[in-house]
Amino acid sequence: MNFTFPHVAPKGYSYEIELFKRNLLAIWICNHGQFSYTDKTPKSIWGFYDTKTKCYYAPINSSKQGDQVDIKNTTPYSAMQLKLTPLEAAFL
Repeated sequence: MNFTFPHVAPKGYSYEIELFKRNLLAIWICNHGQFSYTDKTPKSIWGFYDTKTKCYYAPINSSKQGDQVDIKNTTPYSAMQLKLTPLEAAFL
């Protein structure tokens, strides 16, 4: 698999990439902090990557791919897009 993820994991986090479907990779962000409720490393879905079209997709949830996104509009924490009002966007 020849895939390079453009984001660098924030401090205390790492990424896991696994095959989700034939041409689709699931990208997970793993939190390496201390948690009292589990011994396992908690992880959340960052997004999906289509190896055939070389496109990124926001997640609807961990088992469902959403809309295509521009990698420049994503964060190291998630590919989900913020839906801001014009007033909220002005303060970012």
